[in-house]
Amino acid sequence: MQKLFFTLIALIVCTGIKAQILVSKSVNSSFFSSTPIEDIDAQSTTGASALNTQTNDIIFKINNTSFQFKKKLMQEHFNENYIESDKFPASDFKGKIIEQIDFSKPGTYPVTVKGNLQIHGVTKTYTTKGSLVITADEVKATSTFNVKLADHAIKVPTIVFKQIAETIQVKVTAVYQPKK
Repeated sequence: MQKLFFTLIALIVCTGIKAQILVSKSVNSSFFSSTPIEDIDAQSTTGASALNTQTNDIIFKINNTSFQFKKKLMQEHFNENYIESDKFPASDFKGKIIEQIDFSKPGTYPVTVKGNLQIHGVTKTYTTKGSLVITADEVKATSTFNVKLADHAIKVPTIVFKQIAETIQVKVTAVYQPKK
Protein backbone atom coordinates (compact mmCIF):
# COMPACT_ATOMS: atom_id res chain seq x y z
CA MET A 1 0.00 0.00 0.00
CA GLN A 2 2.87 2.35 0.74
CA LYS A 3 4.17 1.91 -2.82
CA LEU A 4 0.70 2.75 -4.16
CA PHE A 5 0.57 5.91 -2.05
CA PHE A 6 4.01 7.16 -3.12
CA THR A 7 3.21 6.47 -6.77
CA LEU A 8 0.10 8.66 -6.48
CA ILE A 9 2.05 11.47 -4.86
CA ALA A 10 4.80 11.32 -7.48
CA LEU A 11 2.26 11.51 -10.31
CA ILE A 12 0.41 14.48 -8.92
CA VAL A 13 3.55 16.39 -7.82
CA CYS A 14 4.85 16.23 -11.38
CA THR A 15 1.87 18.33 -12.49
CA GLY A 16 2.89 21.33 -10.39
CA ILE A 17 5.94 21.70 -8.18
CA LYS A 18 4.50 24.54 -6.05
CA ALA A 19 1.08 22.94 -5.75
CA GLN A 20 -0.66 22.24 -2.48
CA ILE A 21 -1.02 18.48 -2.38
CA LEU A 22 -3.74 16.92 -0.25
CA VAL A 23 -3.63 13.19 0.42
CA SER A 24 -6.07 10.54 1.57
CA LYS A 25 -4.61 7.22 2.65
CA SER A 26 -7.88 5.44 3.46
CA VAL A 27 -10.38 6.11 0.68
CA ASN A 28 -13.74 4.47 1.26
CA SER A 29 -15.04 2.83 -1.91
CA SER A 30 -18.09 0.66 -2.36
CA PHE A 31 -20.17 -0.79 -5.10
CA PHE A 32 -23.70 -2.10 -5.19
CA SER A 33 -25.55 -4.32 -7.62
CA SER A 34 -29.26 -4.98 -7.20
CA THR A 35 -31.39 -7.55 -9.02
CA PRO A 36 -34.67 -9.21 -8.05
CA ILE A 37 -32.68 -12.34 -7.15
CA GLU A 38 -29.77 -10.94 -5.15
CA ASP A 39 -28.02 -7.79 -4.00
CA ILE A 40 -24.24 -7.59 -4.12
CA ASP A 41 -22.45 -5.10 -1.92
CA ALA A 42 -18.70 -4.69 -1.41
CA GLN A 43 -16.60 -2.17 0.49
CA SER A 44 -12.97 -1.14 0.72
CA THR A 45 -11.29 1.35 3.03
CA THR A 46 -7.73 1.02 1.76
CA GLY A 47 -7.64 3.09 -1.41
CA ALA A 48 -5.35 6.08 -1.79
CA SER A 49 -5.92 9.45 -3.41
CA ALA A 50 -4.14 12.73 -4.02
CA LEU A 51 -5.61 16.12 -4.89
CA ASN A 52 -3.64 19.03 -6.33
CA THR A 53 -5.47 22.18 -5.18
CA GLN A 54 -3.77 24.42 -7.75
CA THR A 55 -4.42 22.35 -10.87
CA ASN A 56 -7.53 20.49 -9.60
CA ASP A 57 -5.95 17.18 -10.68
CA ILE A 58 -7.23 14.22 -8.70
CA ILE A 59 -6.04 10.62 -8.63
CA PHE A 60 -7.53 7.54 -6.96
CA LYS A 61 -6.08 4.04 -6.81
CA ILE A 62 -7.45 0.93 -5.13
CA ASN A 63 -6.26 -2.64 -4.92
CA ASN A 64 -9.05 -4.85 -6.26
CA THR A 65 -8.49 -7.54 -3.64
CA SER A 66 -9.25 -5.01 -0.87
CA PHE A 67 -13.00 -5.18 -1.52
CA GLN A 68 -14.79 -7.09 1.22
CA PHE A 69 -18.10 -8.87 0.60
CA LYS A 70 -20.69 -10.23 3.05
CA LYS A 71 -20.41 -13.63 1.39
CA LYS A 72 -16.94 -15.12 1.00
CA LEU A 73 -17.96 -16.90 -2.23
CA MET A 74 -18.96 -13.56 -3.83
CA GLN A 75 -15.53 -12.15 -2.98
CA GLU A 76 -13.84 -15.19 -4.50
CA HIS A 77 -15.88 -14.94 -7.72
CA PHE A 78 -15.27 -11.19 -7.93
CA ASN A 79 -11.48 -11.59 -7.72
CA GLU A 80 -11.12 -14.76 -9.80
CA ASN A 81 -13.86 -14.60 -12.45
CA TYR A 82 -14.99 -11.00 -12.94
CA ILE A 83 -12.27 -8.48 -12.09
CA GLU A 84 -9.45 -11.03 -12.47
CA SER A 85 -7.38 -9.49 -9.67
CA ASP A 86 -4.30 -11.61 -10.46
CA LYS A 87 -4.19 -10.09 -13.95
CA PHE A 88 -5.55 -6.63 -13.02
CA PRO A 89 -4.53 -5.97 -9.38
CA ALA A 90 -5.68 -2.34 -9.17
CA SER A 91 -8.25 0.06 -10.53
CA ASP A 92 -7.59 3.78 -10.81
CA PHE A 93 -9.04 7.12 -11.78
CA LYS A 94 -7.06 10.11 -13.10
CA GLY A 95 -9.03 13.27 -13.68
CA LYS A 96 -9.68 16.90 -12.96
CA ILE A 97 -12.26 18.92 -11.05
CA ILE A 98 -13.84 21.19 -13.67
CA GLU A 99 -14.94 24.04 -11.40
CA GLN A 100 -12.46 26.51 -9.91
CA ILE A 101 -12.56 26.02 -6.15
CA ASP A 102 -11.04 28.32 -3.56
CA PHE A 103 -9.69 25.71 -1.15
CA SER A 104 -8.96 28.43 1.42
CA LYS A 105 -12.70 29.11 1.94
CA PRO A 106 -14.63 26.61 4.09
CA GLY A 107 -17.94 25.45 2.66
CA THR A 108 -19.70 22.80 0.63
CA TYR A 109 -19.10 22.92 -3.10
CA PRO A 110 -20.82 20.87 -5.81
CA VAL A 111 -18.23 19.76 -8.35
CA THR A 112 -17.98 18.00 -11.68
CA VAL A 113 -15.08 15.62 -12.18
CA LYS A 114 -13.94 14.42 -15.60
CA GLY A 115 -11.29 11.80 -16.14
CA ASN A 116 -10.31 8.27 -17.05
CA LEU A 117 -11.40 5.30 -14.99
CA GLN A 118 -9.42 2.10 -15.49
CA ILE A 119 -11.09 -1.11 -14.33
CA HIS A 120 -10.23 -4.64 -15.51
CA GLY A 121 -7.56 -3.23 -17.82
CA VAL A 122 -10.06 -1.10 -19.74
CA THR A 123 -10.01 2.69 -19.54
CA LYS A 124 -13.13 4.78 -20.15
CA THR A 125 -13.74 8.52 -19.76
CA TYR A 126 -16.32 9.49 -17.16
CA THR A 127 -17.85 12.80 -16.16
CA THR A 128 -19.60 12.69 -12.79
CA LYS A 129 -20.96 14.96 -10.09
CA GLY A 130 -19.66 15.07 -6.56
CA SER A 131 -19.14 17.40 -3.65
CA LEU A 132 -16.28 18.88 -1.68
CA VAL A 133 -16.70 19.87 1.95
CA ILE A 134 -13.85 22.16 2.94
CA THR A 135 -13.07 22.88 6.59
CA ALA A 136 -10.07 24.45 8.28
CA ASP A 137 -8.57 20.98 8.86
CA GLU A 138 -9.54 18.83 5.87
CA VAL A 139 -11.27 18.43 2.54
CA LYS A 140 -13.86 15.68 2.12
CA ALA A 141 -14.73 14.56 -1.41
CA THR A 142 -17.71 12.34 -2.24
CA SER A 143 -19.17 11.02 -5.46
CA THR A 144 -21.67 8.39 -6.58
CA PHE A 145 -21.73 7.21 -10.19
CA ASN A 146 -22.68 4.21 -12.31
CA VAL A 147 -20.36 1.84 -14.15
CA LYS A 148 -21.54 -0.53 -16.88
CA LEU A 149 -19.74 -3.86 -16.64
CA ALA A 150 -19.66 -4.20 -20.44
CA ASP A 151 -17.79 -0.87 -20.71
CA HIS A 152 -14.87 -2.48 -18.89
CA ALA A 153 -15.03 -5.90 -20.58
CA ILE A 154 -16.32 -7.59 -17.42
CA LYS A 155 -18.21 -10.63 -18.59
CA VAL A 156 -21.00 -12.21 -16.56
CA PRO A 157 -21.56 -15.92 -17.25
CA THR A 158 -25.01 -16.72 -18.65
CA ILE A 159 -25.80 -18.96 -15.70
CA VAL A 160 -25.67 -15.99 -13.25
CA PHE A 161 -26.61 -13.02 -15.46
CA LYS A 162 -29.91 -12.56 -13.58
CA GLN A 163 -28.02 -12.26 -10.28
CA ILE A 164 -25.67 -9.45 -11.29
CA ALA A 165 -26.85 -6.08 -12.57
CA GLU A 166 -25.41 -4.78 -15.85
CA THR A 167 -24.76 -1.42 -14.19
CA ILE A 168 -23.08 -1.12 -10.79
CA GLN A 169 -23.44 1.88 -8.47
CA VAL A 170 -20.06 3.06 -7.17
CA LYS A 171 -19.55 5.37 -4.17
CA VAL A 172 -16.27 7.00 -3.23
CA THR A 173 -15.40 9.09 -0.17
CA ALA A 174 -11.97 10.53 0.52
CA VAL A 175 -10.90 12.73 3.42
CA TYR A 176 -7.79 14.72 2.52
CA GLN A 177 -5.14 16.16 4.77
CA PRO A 178 -2.27 18.40 3.65
CA LYS A 179 0.89 16.48 2.73
CA LYS A 180 3.38 16.75 5.57
